[in-house]
Amino acid sequence: MLSATVEFLLGTYRADPDGTAHTGRLQDGEWPPAPSRLFDALVAADGTGQRCRHTDGTELQMLEAAPSPSIEATTATHSQRLEPRFVVKQDGGSVKKQQQEYVARTAALVRPGVRVTPRVPTVRYLWPVDIEDEHLRALQVRAARVGYLGCADSPVRVRVERLPDDISLASETYRPDPNGDASIGVPTAGRLETLDVAFAEWTEHGTAVGRSQFPALTTKISYRVPQAGNRDTANGRVVATLVLRSGVSGRRVAAVAATFKAAVLRRFEDTQGQKPPQVLHGHGFGTDGYDLARFLSLPDVGHLHASGRILGVALWLPPGCGDAVTAAVREVVHSVRRLDGRGIHVSTEAWQGQRRPLAVQPRRWIGPSRRWVTAFPAVHERHVSLTLDEVGRWCEHAGLPRPAAVRSSRSPLATGSVSLAPSEVHRPGMPRRPYSHVELLFDQLVRGPVVIGSARQRGLGLCFPVGDRSALPRPPKQS
Repeated sequence: MLSATVEFLLGTYRADPDGTAHTGRLQDGEWPPAPSRLFDALVAADGTGQRCRHTDGTELQMLEAAPSPSIEATTATHSQRLEPRFVVKQDGGSVKKQQQEYVARTAALVRPGVRVTPRVPTVRYLWPVDIEDEHLRALQVRAARVGYLGCADSPVRVRVERLPDDISLASETYRPDPNGDASIGVPTAGRLETLDVAFAEWTEHGTAVGRSQFPALTTKISYRVPQAGNRDTANGRVVATLVLRSGVSGRRVAAVAATFKAAVLRRFEDTQGQKPPQVLHGHGFGTDGYDLARFLSLPDVGHLHASGRILGVALWLPPGCGDAVTAAVREVVHSVRRLDGRGIHVSTEAWQGQRRPLAVQPRRWIGPSRRWVTAFPAVHERHVSLTLDEVGRWCEHAGLPRPAAVRSSRSPLATGSVSLAPSEVHRPGMPRRPYSHVELLFDQLVRGPVVIGSARQRGLGLCFPVGDRSALPRPPKQS
């Protein structure tokens, strides 16, 4: 196993993944750094052919022909769009548009793009190859000469080493997968030759030659994105998230959940060639019925201008679902391209780490926090008074600790929380129960997603974290 570890010395990374940074249209920075970008940095470190000074270049041919690597990288990142700025052009300019501080020089608009700050500023690439000692030493020499990755303000330290074949991969690992949900650039056969042609053209014609003139350098494959923040816990995990390309009124939460569930069940038989597991539909389920899949609607909620509109959907699986079931369900959800039914007609796309909308970010619903407030009202489990003990019973059924205090209201308790009519909560022909908005305060930090009440399989009772996570005022008790 060949390993290349890249450490970002400033804790940030800036690169232009698709050549759109100069247009101002780049919304998200590149993450993880593409293996092809690391490969190009190794090429630049000592050149190719006769331009090599410390190596002979055969190690690059070996790496070019190697299978695509796995990438160990955190999925918890923050992307910051950098503001455009004007800089002085060095080639002079007209008198009419000259810089005031620099006589006879004009200004040029520069759009830096997006800076990414990862939670863990280290990335490791793993190639499943048996590398020879001379190739390993040559790559180590090149790695020592790599000063930055992407833009020059992303200094790095690169270390290349050989690892045992049976090494276990980290939980947050991007793996090559034809059915994956992210496209990442990788080196392929012929890349070295194309880079040599591009270098020769640039040497002759200068900046008139751009990378976009060599489409052969854009070689991407599909990778499976790890579900950051959604790994197995006592509360289960969200296995897949879809972004709705046009929002849906939060009052249609029941219809969205039903349409989403129907689409998943239908696609499961079409793509997997077998009946869906009982955890998805609940028929013939052998336990007490609490540990069923939850079809969650993700609303815009909890900030000053929150609209309450549903901007995404997610599927939660309970603890104990095997890896095979989890992988199959994730593949099925990502294959859903449209929700149609019950008056819902909207196209979808798989969430791939986009910053917007905020409602589909896992951290929006994961926490941790001591204080949680319902975005959709929770349906009562029994026809009894809503006391602290009763809500504690709901939380236990949802796999959560009992709260220390609770506040309830028929009307929403936060901006964007949705107020529903009885016809928008209850299903035809099913028993009708009371429903309330609830604010929970726990004695400890609780990780989400927090979904309580008897209709949590349909996403009702979904809560979001609110306020300071360490010292919170306790809401008054209300029975």
